[in-house]
Amino acid sequence: MSYNETISQMRSLVEANGAGWAAIDPESAARMVLQNRFNTGLDIAKYTAKIMRADMEAYDANPADYTQSLGCWHGFIGQQKMISIKKHFGSTKKRYLYLSGWMVAALRSEFGPLPDQSMHEKTSVPMLIEERYTFLKQADARELGGMFRDLDAAREAGDEVKAQDLTNQIDNYETHVVPIIADIDAGFGNAEATYLLAKKMIEAGACALQIENQVSDEKQCGHQDGKVTVPHEDFIQKIRACRHAFLELGVDDGIIVARTDSLGAGLTKQIAYSTAPGDLGDQYNSFIDAAPVAPANIKNGQVYISRDGQLLEPKRLPSNLYQFRAGTGVDRVVLDCVTSLQNGADLLWIETEKPHVEQIAEMVDRVRETVPNAKLVYNNSPSFNWTLNFRQQVFDAWQEAGKDVSSYDRAKLMSIDYDATDLAAEADEKIRTFQADAAKRAGIFHHLITLPTYHTAALSTDNLAKRYFGEDAMLGYVLNVQREEIRQSIACVKHQNMAGSDIGDDHKEYFAGEAALKAGGKDNTMNQFAAA
Repeated sequence: MSYNETISQMRSLVEANGAGWAAIDPESAARMVLQNRFNTGLDIAKYTAKIMRADMEAYDANPADYTQSLGCWHGFIGQQKMISIKKHFGSTKKRYLYLSGWMVAALRSEFGPLPDQSMHEKTSVPMLIEERYTFLKQADARELGGMFRDLDAAREAGDEVKAQDLTNQIDNYETHVVPIIADIDAGFGNAEATYLLAKKMIEAGACALQIENQVSDEKQCGHQDGKVTVPHEDFIQKIRACRHAFLELGVDDGIIVARTDSLGAGLTKQIAYSTAPGDLGDQYNSFIDAAPVAPANIKNGQVYISRDGQLLEPKRLPSNLYQFRAGTGVDRVVLDCVTSLQNGADLLWIETEKPHVEQIAEMVDRVRETVPNAKLVYNNSPSFNWTLNFRQQVFDAWQEAGKDVSSYDRAKLMSIDYDATDLAAEADEKIRTFQADAAKRAGIFHHLITLPTYHTAALSTDNLAKRYFGEDAMLGYVLNVQREEIRQSIACVKHQNMAGSDIGDDHKEYFAGEAALKAGGKDNTMNQFAAA
Protein backbone atom coordinates (compact mmCIF):
# COMPACT_ATOMS: atom_id res chain seq x y z
CA MET A 1 0.00 0.00 0.00
CA SER A 2 1.37 3.42 -0.99
CA TYR A 3 1.98 6.32 1.39
CA ASN A 4 -1.10 8.23 0.25
CA GLU A 5 -3.26 5.08 0.28
CA THR A 6 -2.20 4.39 3.86
CA ILE A 7 -3.10 7.95 4.84
CA SER A 8 -6.52 7.53 3.23
CA GLN A 9 -7.05 4.25 5.06
CA MET A 10 -6.16 5.87 8.39
CA ARG A 11 -8.41 8.86 7.64
CA SER A 12 -11.38 6.57 6.98
CA LEU A 13 -10.68 4.66 10.19
CA VAL A 14 -10.40 7.86 12.27
CA GLU A 15 -13.60 9.33 10.80
CA ALA A 16 -15.46 6.06 11.37
CA ASN A 17 -14.69 6.26 15.09
CA GLY A 18 -16.21 9.69 15.58
CA ALA A 19 -15.29 12.64 17.77
CA GLY A 20 -13.30 10.56 20.25
CA TRP A 21 -10.64 10.02 17.62
CA ALA A 22 -10.72 13.55 16.24
CA ALA A 23 -7.27 14.40 17.63
CA ILE A 24 -5.66 11.51 15.75
CA ASP A 25 -3.83 12.82 12.71
CA PRO A 26 -4.27 10.28 9.87
CA GLU A 27 -0.90 11.09 8.32
CA SER A 28 0.90 10.61 11.64
CA ALA A 29 -0.80 7.27 12.11
CA ALA A 30 0.07 6.28 8.53
CA ARG A 31 3.70 7.11 9.18
CA MET A 32 3.80 4.86 12.22
CA VAL A 33 2.19 2.05 10.24
CA LEU A 34 4.78 2.35 7.47
CA GLN A 35 7.64 2.53 9.97
CA ASN A 36 6.63 -0.84 11.42
CA ARG A 37 5.88 -3.11 8.47
CA PHE A 38 6.06 -6.36 10.44
CA ASN A 39 3.74 -6.81 13.38
CA THR A 40 5.00 -10.23 14.46
CA GLY A 41 7.98 -12.51 14.06
CA LEU A 42 5.82 -14.84 11.98
CA ASP A 43 5.17 -11.99 9.54
CA ILE A 44 8.94 -11.67 9.20
CA ALA A 45 9.50 -15.42 8.80
CA LYS A 46 6.89 -15.63 6.02
CA TYR A 47 8.30 -12.56 4.25
CA THR A 48 11.95 -13.64 4.44
CA ALA A 49 11.26 -17.28 3.49
CA LYS A 50 9.88 -16.08 0.16
CA ILE A 51 13.00 -13.98 -0.37
CA MET A 52 15.30 -16.89 0.35
CA ARG A 53 13.34 -19.29 -1.87
CA ALA A 54 13.51 -16.82 -4.74
CA ASP A 55 17.26 -16.43 -4.19
CA MET A 56 17.69 -20.22 -4.25
CA GLU A 57 15.90 -20.39 -7.60
CA ALA A 58 18.04 -17.56 -8.96
CA TYR A 59 21.19 -19.42 -7.91
CA ASP A 60 20.00 -22.61 -9.62
CA ALA A 61 19.66 -20.60 -12.82
CA ASN A 62 23.00 -18.80 -12.39
CA PRO A 63 25.64 -19.79 -9.79
CA ALA A 64 27.04 -16.26 -9.93
CA ASP A 65 23.91 -15.23 -8.00
CA TYR A 66 25.12 -16.54 -4.66
CA THR A 67 24.19 -15.00 -1.31
CA GLN A 68 26.20 -13.93 1.75
CA SER A 69 25.89 -13.18 5.43
CA LEU A 70 27.88 -12.36 8.55
CA GLY A 71 27.32 -13.72 12.03
CA CYS A 72 26.30 -11.00 14.51
CA TRP A 73 26.17 -11.48 18.28
CA HIS A 74 23.90 -8.51 19.08
CA GLY A 75 20.93 -6.79 17.46
CA PHE A 76 22.90 -3.54 17.24
CA ILE A 77 25.71 -5.25 15.31
CA GLY A 78 23.21 -6.76 12.86
CA GLN A 79 21.52 -3.40 12.51
CA GLN A 80 24.75 -1.58 11.76
CA LYS A 81 25.71 -4.24 9.24
CA MET A 82 22.48 -3.81 7.28
CA ILE A 83 22.66 0.00 7.48
CA SER A 84 26.20 -0.22 6.11
CA ILE A 85 25.12 -2.53 3.28
CA LYS A 86 22.32 -0.16 2.24
CA LYS A 87 24.71 2.81 2.40
CA HIS A 88 27.45 1.21 0.29
CA PHE A 89 25.48 -0.97 -2.11
CA GLY A 90 22.03 0.63 -2.22
CA SER A 91 20.22 -2.64 -1.56
CA THR A 92 20.05 -5.50 0.93
CA LYS A 93 19.28 -8.08 -1.76
CA LYS A 94 21.11 -11.42 -1.37
CA ARG A 95 22.63 -10.29 1.92
CA TYR A 96 21.40 -12.04 5.04
CA LEU A 97 22.23 -12.39 8.71
CA TYR A 98 23.66 -15.51 10.30
CA LEU A 99 23.01 -16.46 13.91
CA SER A 100 25.83 -18.56 15.27
CA GLY A 101 25.28 -20.93 18.17
CA TRP A 102 28.99 -20.53 18.88
CA MET A 103 28.59 -16.80 19.48
CA VAL A 104 25.45 -17.29 21.57
CA ALA A 105 27.40 -19.70 23.78
CA ALA A 106 30.45 -17.44 23.98
CA LEU A 107 28.72 -14.07 24.37
CA ARG A 108 25.01 -14.34 25.14
CA SER A 109 24.61 -17.08 27.74
CA GLU A 110 23.49 -16.20 31.26
CA PHE A 111 26.13 -18.63 32.48
CA GLY A 112 28.82 -16.47 30.95
CA PRO A 113 31.27 -17.52 28.21
CA LEU A 114 30.82 -21.16 27.29
CA PRO A 115 32.35 -23.49 24.70
CA ASP A 116 30.24 -24.43 21.71
CA GLN A 117 28.79 -27.56 23.27
CA SER A 118 25.05 -26.73 23.49
CA MET A 119 25.39 -25.72 27.11
CA HIS A 120 23.78 -22.30 26.65
CA GLU A 121 20.12 -21.77 27.41
CA LYS A 122 17.73 -23.00 24.73
CA THR A 123 15.80 -19.75 24.81
CA SER A 124 18.88 -17.60 24.18
CA VAL A 125 18.76 -18.25 20.43
CA PRO A 126 15.11 -17.22 19.80
CA MET A 127 15.70 -14.24 22.09
CA LEU A 128 18.60 -13.12 19.91
CA ILE A 129 16.52 -13.59 16.74
CA GLU A 130 13.81 -11.36 18.22
CA GLU A 131 16.42 -8.84 19.36
CA ARG A 132 17.96 -8.63 15.90
CA TYR A 133 14.65 -7.99 14.21
CA THR A 134 13.77 -5.36 16.81
CA PHE A 135 16.94 -3.49 15.86
CA LEU A 136 16.34 -3.97 12.12
CA LYS A 137 12.80 -2.63 12.43
CA GLN A 138 14.14 0.38 14.32
CA ALA A 139 16.59 0.96 11.47
CA ASP A 140 13.54 1.14 9.18
CA ALA A 141 11.75 3.51 11.53
CA ARG A 142 14.80 5.76 11.80
CA GLU A 143 15.42 5.97 8.05
CA LEU A 144 11.75 6.49 7.17
CA GLY A 145 11.44 9.05 9.96
CA GLY A 146 14.20 11.05 8.27
CA MET A 147 12.30 10.85 4.98
CA PHE A 148 9.11 12.06 6.65
CA ARG A 149 10.92 15.03 8.18
CA ASP A 150 12.46 15.86 4.80
CA LEU A 151 8.99 15.60 3.23
CA ASP A 152 7.62 18.08 5.76
CA ALA A 153 10.49 20.46 5.05
CA ALA A 154 9.92 20.20 1.28
CA ARG A 155 6.25 20.96 1.74
CA GLU A 156 7.01 23.96 3.96
CA ALA A 157 9.44 25.24 1.32
CA GLY A 158 6.82 24.76 -1.41
CA ASP A 159 9.11 22.37 -3.30
CA GLU A 160 6.53 20.07 -4.90
CA VAL A 161 9.12 18.24 -7.04
CA LYS A 162 11.20 17.25 -4.01
CA ALA A 163 8.06 16.36 -2.05
CA GLN A 164 6.93 14.01 -4.84
CA ASP A 165 10.39 12.48 -5.09
CA LEU A 166 10.39 11.78 -1.36
CA THR A 167 6.90 10.28 -1.58
CA ASN A 168 8.16 7.95 -4.32
CA GLN A 169 11.15 6.98 -2.15
CA ILE A 170 8.78 6.16 0.69
CA ASP A 171 6.56 4.09 -1.61
CA ASN A 172 9.58 2.13 -2.89
CA TYR A 173 11.34 1.82 0.43
CA GLU A 174 13.50 -1.29 0.95
CA THR A 175 13.43 -2.66 4.47
CA HIS A 176 16.47 -3.60 6.53
CA VAL A 177 14.66 -6.82 7.46
CA VAL A 178 16.38 -9.74 5.72
CA PRO A 179 16.50 -13.52 6.18
CA ILE A 180 18.27 -14.95 9.20
CA ILE A 181 19.77 -18.42 9.06
CA ALA A 182 19.60 -19.51 12.69
CA ASP A 183 21.68 -22.23 14.32
CA ILE A 184 19.61 -24.73 16.32
CA ASP A 185 22.80 -26.75 16.99
CA ALA A 186 21.87 -30.44 17.37
CA GLY A 187 18.33 -29.64 18.46
CA PHE A 188 19.03 -29.48 22.21
CA GLY A 189 17.57 -32.91 22.87
CA ASN A 190 15.28 -35.34 21.12
CA ALA A 191 12.95 -34.62 18.20
CA GLU A 192 10.25 -33.19 20.47
CA ALA A 193 12.71 -30.78 22.07
CA THR A 194 13.88 -29.81 18.59
CA TYR A 195 10.31 -29.14 17.51
CA LEU A 196 9.58 -26.95 20.54
CA LEU A 197 12.73 -24.89 20.08
CA ALA A 198 12.16 -24.63 16.32
CA LYS A 199 8.71 -23.14 17.01
CA LYS A 200 10.20 -20.49 19.27
CA MET A 201 12.83 -19.60 16.68
CA ILE A 202 10.28 -19.36 13.86
CA GLU A 203 7.91 -17.29 16.00
CA ALA A 204 10.83 -14.92 16.63
CA GLY A 205 11.29 -14.48 12.86
CA ALA A 206 13.66 -17.20 11.62
CA CYS A 207 12.83 -18.47 8.13
CA ALA A 208 15.82 -20.84 7.98
CA LEU A 209 17.00 -23.29 10.63
CA GLN A 210 20.42 -24.95 10.54
CA ILE A 211 20.61 -28.28 12.35
CA GLU A 212 23.62 -30.60 12.66
CA ASN A 213 24.03 -34.35 12.93
CA GLN A 214 26.03 -34.39 16.14
CA VAL A 215 24.61 -35.82 19.36
CA SER A 216 23.12 -33.18 21.61
CA ASP A 217 24.89 -34.20 24.81
CA GLU A 218 28.32 -34.74 23.23
CA LYS A 219 28.21 -31.83 20.79
CA GLN A 220 31.45 -30.03 19.92
CA CYS A 221 32.38 -26.99 17.88
CA GLY A 222 32.61 -27.91 14.21
CA HIS A 223 36.33 -27.15 14.12
CA GLN A 224 37.33 -29.00 17.27
CA ASP A 225 38.04 -32.65 17.90
CA GLY A 226 35.89 -35.21 19.67
CA LYS A 227 32.81 -34.88 17.47
CA VAL A 228 30.17 -37.60 17.71
CA THR A 229 27.50 -38.15 15.05
CA VAL A 230 24.09 -39.83 15.26
CA PRO A 231 22.56 -42.47 12.97
CA HIS A 232 20.61 -41.04 10.05
CA GLU A 233 17.18 -41.96 11.37
CA ASP A 234 17.78 -39.91 14.51
CA PHE A 235 18.76 -36.91 12.43
CA ILE A 236 15.86 -37.36 10.00
CA GLN A 237 13.43 -37.25 12.92
CA LYS A 238 14.78 -33.83 13.85
CA ILE A 239 14.49 -32.61 10.25
CA ARG A 240 10.86 -33.74 10.29
CA ALA A 241 10.35 -31.97 13.62
CA CYS A 242 11.61 -28.69 12.13
CA ARG A 243 9.35 -29.12 9.10
CA HIS A 244 6.31 -29.76 11.26
CA ALA A 245 7.10 -26.61 13.24
CA PHE A 246 7.22 -24.56 10.04
CA LEU A 247 3.95 -26.08 8.78
CA GLU A 248 2.15 -25.61 12.09
CA LEU A 249 3.02 -21.92 12.10
CA GLY A 250 2.05 -21.35 8.48
CA VAL A 251 5.57 -20.84 7.14
CA ASP A 252 5.08 -23.42 4.42
CA ASP A 253 8.25 -22.48 2.55
CA GLY A 254 10.57 -22.39 5.58
CA ILE A 255 14.11 -23.58 4.90
CA ILE A 256 15.96 -26.39 6.66
CA VAL A 257 19.76 -26.48 6.41
CA ALA A 258 21.11 -29.94 7.21
CA ARG A 259 24.67 -29.82 8.46
CA THR A 260 27.01 -32.79 8.46
CA ASP A 261 30.06 -32.89 10.71
CA SER A 262 31.05 -36.34 9.50
CA LEU A 263 34.22 -35.19 7.74
CA GLY A 264 35.82 -34.42 11.09
CA ALA A 265 33.80 -36.73 13.32
CA GLY A 266 35.44 -40.04 14.13
CA LEU A 267 32.94 -41.31 16.69
CA THR A 268 29.35 -42.44 17.06
CA LYS A 269 27.38 -42.98 20.24
CA GLN A 270 25.02 -45.52 18.74
CA ILE A 271 25.00 -48.51 16.50
CA ALA A 272 22.19 -47.86 14.04
CA TYR A 273 19.12 -50.04 13.90
CA SER A 274 19.13 -52.24 10.79
CA THR A 275 16.65 -54.78 9.45
CA ALA A 276 18.19 -55.68 6.10
CA PRO A 277 21.59 -55.61 4.40
CA GLY A 278 22.16 -52.29 2.64
CA ASP A 279 19.46 -50.34 4.46
CA LEU A 280 20.29 -46.96 5.94
CA GLY A 281 21.21 -48.34 9.34
CA ASP A 282 23.43 -50.98 7.80
CA GLN A 283 25.19 -48.37 5.67
CA TYR A 284 25.88 -46.28 8.76
CA ASN A 285 27.18 -49.27 10.69
CA SER A 286 29.41 -50.29 7.79
CA PHE A 287 31.67 -47.34 8.57
CA ILE A 288 32.29 -48.45 12.15
CA ASP A 289 35.75 -49.83 12.82
CA ALA A 290 35.16 -53.50 13.64
CA ALA A 291 37.23 -56.66 13.63
CA PRO A 292 36.09 -60.28 13.13
CA VAL A 293 35.70 -62.29 16.31
CA ALA A 294 35.32 -66.01 16.85
CA PRO A 295 32.31 -67.08 18.95
CA ALA A 296 34.69 -68.67 21.41
CA ASN A 297 36.29 -65.26 22.05
CA ILE A 298 33.11 -63.34 22.89
CA LYS A 299 33.71 -61.12 25.91
CA ASN A 300 31.31 -60.29 28.70
CA GLY A 301 29.63 -56.92 28.33
CA GLN A 302 30.84 -56.31 24.79
CA VAL A 303 28.60 -55.41 21.86
CA TYR A 304 28.84 -57.30 18.58
CA ILE A 305 27.38 -56.78 15.11
CA SER A 306 27.04 -59.11 12.14
CA ARG A 307 28.00 -58.19 8.60
CA ASP A 308 28.03 -60.43 5.55
CA GLY A 309 27.69 -63.52 7.72
CA GLN A 310 30.59 -62.49 9.98
CA LEU A 311 30.49 -61.65 13.68
CA LEU A 312 32.33 -58.39 14.29
CA GLU A 313 33.52 -56.61 17.40
CA PRO A 314 33.19 -52.80 17.00
CA LYS A 315 36.03 -50.68 18.35
CA ARG A 316 34.54 -49.37 21.56
CA LEU A 317 36.23 -46.69 23.63
CA PRO A 318 36.20 -46.31 27.44
CA SER A 319 33.80 -43.37 26.85
CA ASN A 320 31.31 -45.98 25.52
CA LEU A 321 31.60 -44.43 22.06
CA TYR A 322 32.27 -46.36 18.87
CA GLN A 323 34.97 -45.40 16.43
CA PHE A 324 34.59 -45.04 12.67
CA ARG A 325 37.21 -46.43 10.31
CA ALA A 326 39.85 -43.93 9.30
CA GLY A 327 39.39 -42.47 5.82
CA THR A 328 35.60 -42.89 5.72
CA GLY A 329 34.74 -39.23 6.37
CA VAL A 330 34.04 -38.25 2.77
CA ASP A 331 31.83 -41.28 2.12
CA ARG A 332 29.88 -40.54 5.30
CA VAL A 333 29.44 -36.91 4.29
CA VAL A 334 28.04 -37.89 0.90
CA LEU A 335 25.60 -40.36 2.46
CA ASP A 336 24.57 -37.75 5.06
CA CYS A 337 23.89 -35.15 2.39
CA VAL A 338 21.90 -37.39 0.08
CA THR A 339 19.88 -38.80 2.97
CA SER A 340 19.08 -35.34 4.36
CA LEU A 341 17.94 -33.97 1.00
CA GLN A 342 15.82 -37.05 0.39
CA ASN A 343 14.14 -36.55 3.75
CA GLY A 344 13.07 -32.94 3.71
CA ALA A 345 16.17 -30.76 3.99
CA ASP A 346 16.48 -27.86 1.54
CA LEU A 347 20.15 -26.96 1.81
CA LEU A 348 23.33 -28.66 2.99
CA TRP A 349 26.18 -27.56 5.21
CA ILE A 350 29.41 -29.53 4.98
CA GLU A 351 31.79 -28.61 7.77
CA THR A 352 35.35 -28.87 6.47
CA GLU A 353 38.76 -28.43 8.08
CA LYS A 354 40.02 -25.98 5.46
CA PRO A 355 38.70 -23.68 2.72
CA HIS A 356 39.51 -25.64 -0.42
CA VAL A 357 37.24 -25.33 -3.45
CA GLU A 358 38.10 -28.68 -5.00
CA GLN A 359 37.75 -30.58 -1.73
CA ILE A 360 34.21 -29.25 -1.35
CA ALA A 361 33.42 -29.71 -5.04
CA GLU A 362 34.43 -33.36 -5.08
CA MET A 363 31.91 -34.12 -2.35
CA VAL A 364 29.18 -32.00 -3.91
CA ASP A 365 29.74 -33.68 -7.29
CA ARG A 366 29.02 -37.03 -5.69
CA VAL A 367 25.89 -35.71 -3.96
CA ARG A 368 24.65 -34.23 -7.22
CA GLU A 369 24.85 -37.62 -8.90
CA THR A 370 21.73 -38.40 -6.86
CA VAL A 371 20.31 -34.92 -6.17
CA PRO A 372 21.24 -32.71 -9.14
CA ASN A 373 20.23 -29.37 -7.61
CA ALA A 374 21.95 -29.93 -4.26
CA LYS A 375 23.41 -26.72 -2.90
CA LEU A 376 25.31 -25.62 0.15
CA VAL A 377 25.50 -23.11 2.89
CA TYR A 378 29.21 -22.85 3.65
CA ASN A 379 31.08 -21.64 6.72
CA ASN A 380 33.90 -19.31 5.67
CA SER A 381 35.18 -19.85 9.16
CA PRO A 382 37.55 -17.68 11.20
CA SER A 383 38.74 -21.02 12.60
CA PHE A 384 40.69 -21.40 9.34
CA ASN A 385 44.00 -19.62 8.96
CA TRP A 386 43.05 -18.29 5.54
CA THR A 387 46.43 -16.75 4.82
CA LEU A 388 48.38 -19.91 5.61
CA ASN A 389 45.90 -22.25 3.90
CA PHE A 390 45.86 -20.38 0.62
CA ARG A 391 49.59 -19.73 0.56
CA GLN A 392 50.13 -23.46 1.01
CA GLN A 393 47.61 -24.20 -1.74
CA VAL A 394 49.51 -21.92 -4.12
CA PHE A 395 52.83 -23.43 -3.00
CA ASP A 396 51.54 -26.94 -3.73
CA ALA A 397 50.15 -25.90 -7.11
CA TRP A 398 53.42 -24.25 -8.08
CA GLN A 399 55.42 -27.26 -6.95
CA GLU A 400 53.18 -29.63 -8.91
CA ALA A 401 53.59 -27.45 -12.00
CA GLY A 402 57.37 -27.62 -11.69
CA LYS A 403 57.82 -24.02 -10.61
CA ASP A 404 60.78 -23.15 -8.41
CA VAL A 405 59.62 -22.85 -4.78
CA SER A 406 63.04 -23.16 -3.16
CA SER A 407 62.83 -19.64 -1.72
CA TYR A 408 59.74 -20.56 0.30
CA ASP A 409 59.38 -22.61 3.49
CA ARG A 410 55.95 -24.23 3.27
CA ALA A 411 55.60 -24.58 7.03
CA LYS A 412 56.36 -20.88 7.62
CA LEU A 413 54.36 -19.25 4.85
CA MET A 414 52.39 -17.22 7.40
CA SER A 415 55.54 -15.19 8.04
CA ILE A 416 55.42 -11.46 7.30
CA ASP A 417 58.59 -12.01 5.30
CA TYR A 418 56.46 -13.47 2.50
CA ASP A 419 53.81 -10.72 2.43
CA ALA A 420 55.32 -8.91 -0.57
CA THR A 421 55.98 -12.04 -2.65
CA ASP A 422 54.28 -13.22 -5.82
CA LEU A 423 53.09 -16.29 -3.96
CA ALA A 424 51.34 -14.19 -1.33
CA ALA A 425 49.74 -11.99 -4.00
CA GLU A 426 48.36 -15.02 -5.84
CA ALA A 427 47.08 -16.49 -2.58
CA ASP A 428 45.31 -13.24 -1.69
CA GLU A 429 43.64 -13.17 -5.09
CA LYS A 430 42.38 -16.72 -4.54
CA ILE A 431 40.98 -15.66 -1.16
CA ARG A 432 39.27 -12.68 -2.83
CA THR A 433 37.61 -14.89 -5.45
CA PHE A 434 36.95 -17.84 -3.15
CA GLN A 435 33.23 -17.17 -2.81
CA ALA A 436 32.62 -16.70 -6.53
CA ASP A 437 34.82 -19.70 -7.39
CA ALA A 438 33.18 -21.96 -4.83
CA ALA A 439 29.68 -20.84 -5.81
CA LYS A 440 30.42 -21.74 -9.43
CA ARG A 441 32.36 -24.95 -8.87
CA ALA A 442 31.23 -26.35 -5.53
CA GLY A 443 27.51 -25.59 -5.37
CA ILE A 444 27.71 -23.03 -2.58
CA PHE A 445 24.53 -20.95 -2.60
CA HIS A 446 25.21 -19.09 0.61
CA HIS A 447 28.53 -17.96 2.02
CA LEU A 448 28.69 -16.91 5.64
CA ILE A 449 31.33 -16.03 8.18
CA THR A 450 30.25 -17.42 11.52
CA LEU A 451 32.19 -15.25 13.98
CA PRO A 452 33.46 -12.11 12.22
CA THR A 453 32.00 -9.57 14.63
CA TYR A 454 33.42 -11.47 17.61
CA HIS A 455 36.85 -10.81 16.14
CA THR A 456 36.21 -7.25 14.91
CA ALA A 457 34.95 -6.25 18.36
CA ALA A 458 38.11 -7.64 19.95
CA LEU A 459 40.42 -6.02 17.38
CA SER A 460 38.83 -2.56 17.45
CA THR A 461 38.66 -2.57 21.26
CA ASP A 462 42.33 -3.54 21.47
CA ASN A 463 43.29 -0.71 19.13
CA LEU A 464 41.24 1.82 21.11
CA ALA A 465 42.54 0.66 24.51
CA LYS A 466 46.15 0.76 23.33
CA ARG A 467 45.81 4.35 22.16
CA TYR A 468 43.38 5.80 24.73
CA PHE A 469 45.27 4.45 27.74
CA GLY A 470 48.60 5.22 26.09
CA GLU A 471 50.28 8.42 24.99
CA ASP A 472 47.53 9.40 22.55
CA ALA A 473 44.98 9.62 25.39
CA MET A 474 41.79 11.31 24.18
CA LEU A 475 43.26 11.72 20.71
CA GLY A 476 43.30 7.93 20.43
CA TYR A 477 39.50 7.98 20.47
CA VAL A 478 38.99 11.16 18.48
CA LEU A 479 41.46 10.38 15.69
CA ASN A 480 40.73 6.71 15.16
CA VAL A 481 37.06 6.47 16.08
CA GLN A 482 35.02 9.66 16.09
CA ARG A 483 36.80 11.44 13.25
CA GLU A 484 36.63 8.31 11.11
CA GLU A 485 32.92 7.91 11.89
CA ILE A 486 32.34 11.46 10.66
CA ARG A 487 34.53 11.11 7.58
CA GLN A 488 32.97 7.76 6.60
CA SER A 489 29.40 8.84 7.38
CA ILE A 490 28.86 6.11 9.95
CA ALA A 491 25.26 6.50 11.04
CA CYS A 492 25.82 5.89 14.75
CA VAL A 493 28.17 8.89 15.08
CA LYS A 494 24.82 10.48 15.94
CA HIS A 495 24.31 7.89 18.63
CA GLN A 496 21.26 9.60 20.15
CA ASN A 497 19.51 9.52 16.80
CA MET A 498 20.50 5.86 16.36
CA ALA A 499 19.07 5.03 19.77
CA GLY A 500 15.72 6.52 18.76
CA SER A 501 15.64 10.08 20.11
CA ASP A 502 14.30 11.55 16.84
CA ILE A 503 11.71 8.79 16.58
CA GLY A 504 10.70 9.63 20.15
CA ASP A 505 10.41 13.33 19.27
CA ASP A 506 8.12 12.48 16.35
CA HIS A 507 5.93 10.39 18.60
CA LYS A 508 5.80 13.14 21.24
CA GLU A 509 4.48 15.50 18.55
CA TYR A 510 1.90 12.91 17.42
CA PHE A 511 0.74 12.31 20.99
CA ALA A 512 1.06 15.76 22.58
CA GLY A 513 1.04 18.28 19.72
CA GLU A 514 2.40 21.67 20.71
CA ALA A 515 2.84 20.48 24.30
CA ALA A 516 5.54 18.03 23.23
CA LEU A 517 8.85 18.36 25.11
CA LYS A 518 11.39 17.40 22.49
CA ALA A 519 15.02 16.35 22.86
CA GLY A 520 16.08 17.64 19.46
CA GLY A 521 16.35 21.36 20.30
CA LYS A 522 19.18 23.79 19.62
CA ASP A 523 21.14 22.61 22.65
CA ASN A 524 21.20 18.96 21.56
CA THR A 525 24.84 18.07 20.97
CA MET A 526 23.84 16.00 17.92
CA ASN A 527 23.73 19.32 16.09
CA GLN A 528 27.54 19.29 16.19
CA PHE A 529 27.42 16.42 13.72
CA ALA A 530 25.02 17.99 11.24
CA ALA A 531 27.58 17.68 8.48
CA ALA A 532 28.18 14.02 9.19
